[in-house]
Amino acid sequence: MASDARKTALFILNSLDKQHKTLDRILEDVFAGNPHFSRRDRSLLYALTYGVLRWRGALDWIIAYFSKTRLNKIDPRILNILRLGLFQIIYLNKIPVFAAVNTSVEMAKSLSAPWIAKFVNALLRNAVRGYKKVPFPDADKDPAGALAAKKSFPKWLIKRWLNRFGFEETEAVCNAINKIPPITIRTNRLKTTREKLIKSIEDDVEKIKQTNYAPDGVSFFRPERSIPEIKAFKDGWFQVQDEASQIVTLLLNPRPGDIVLDACAGLGGKTGHIAQMMKNSGKIFAVDKNKEKLLLLESEMNRLGISIVETCSHDLNKPLSKKCFIMFDHILLDAPCSGLGVLRRNPDTKWLLLKKNLIFYKKRQIAFLDRLAHLVKPSGTLVYSVCSTEPEENEEVVKCFLNKHPEFVIDNKLAGLPFNARCLVTKNGYLMTFPHLDNMDGFFSVCFKRCC
Repeated sequence: MASDARKTALFILNSLDKQHKTLDRILEDVFAGNPHFSRRDRSLLYALTYGVLRWRGALDWIIAYFSKTRLNKIDPRILNILRLGLFQIIYLNKIPVFAAVNTSVEMAKSLSAPWIAKFVNALLRNAVRGYKKVPFPDADKDPAGALAAKKSFPKWLIKRWLNRFGFEETEAVCNAINKIPPITIRTNRLKTTREKLIKSIEDDVEKIKQTNYAPDGVSFFRPERSIPEIKAFKDGWFQVQDEASQIVTLLLNPRPGDIVLDACAGLGGKTGHIAQMMKNSGKIFAVDKNKEKLLLLESEMNRLGISIVETCSHDLNKPLSKKCFIMFDHILLDAPCSGLGVLRRNPDTKWLLLKKNLIFYKKRQIAFLDRLAHLVKPSGTLVYSVCSTEPEENEEVVKCFLNKHPEFVIDNKLAGLPFNARCLVTKNGYLMTFPHLDNMDGFFSVCFKRCC
């Protein structure tokens, strides 16, 4: 059955190269079409897929060293077979080398001419003997090239981080992103307590612990079954949500009876947390342009026992009218962004994103804020949040918004944040988290208060 996991991993990698769907969406489709995947095969599939995406840069460097054919001349499907085979050889000690090589050759045979299979066989066998001796760029002469190749990141991104952080901290950022993150969940206090939740799942997971800053968070590794199969999940006791994302909702600080707009609600991770903080009293309007996501959000609210959410399909690329939307006590804009803060969970993003995309995201984020500002009540708040640590999507967006909207100021009261979480907020009032500093996703958030 392991060969099926390898073939499926190859299918996923090839699908990503076509750039039609995200990794999460492809995985959802795969498991929906193969509901009887064993836990062992599922584990191997995740290890192969995420492992190749995390280490693709380093794998390609080694492949290029042993290949007489330039990488851009190799059929992308064959290149993915080489990446899968080499990843198993270098990183998966429990898989015999002969099995990694042989299954790679068999997959190549099924896709191309016999001489291509011989090429795959020869390259992988040469790599087995010599990959430890492959020279990488000298860090003193070419620090960006060295980190890009060894740590497996696009060179343009490494150059940005080197200019901001220096060599040692950039290396620490890379190391943190390349580590497998824990699964982090948020207790649904409408139904249970964090202590009861931990007790209900602790025998089925590894390294379970409370989160450091978010008062409802729990993290763990290697659950015995998939999350939807866990009884506490079926009973609506928790949602999957990283600790940084949980802290964003605390910054919003909604109270019972408030009227709140979740402007880019997606699948409802923050929507559920907002309702929880409101004790299921008041009104939440969950808006997203994707009607399919909103249907899933409604199902999620039912699972959680939440009754105060009303969904509405709207594309924020178009203006919102006061005739259609009332004034709100709080608005959350969890804006579409580059996703560079969640690379440890979405390693495919670093190979898809281009530097120019950051300017596109910045312009769209500013436009979205502009379209929401007039819907905030006097003394109400507008929280801007992105899972990115890049200045274009962070400080530069804040500066542009405040220049255009003098009726808003940054709210530094932090009333909803636990005292121990306030260290995550800068003197300028920016909530900023980093994988290498805080062991959570990279998020930026700020709370704007309307003065008049």
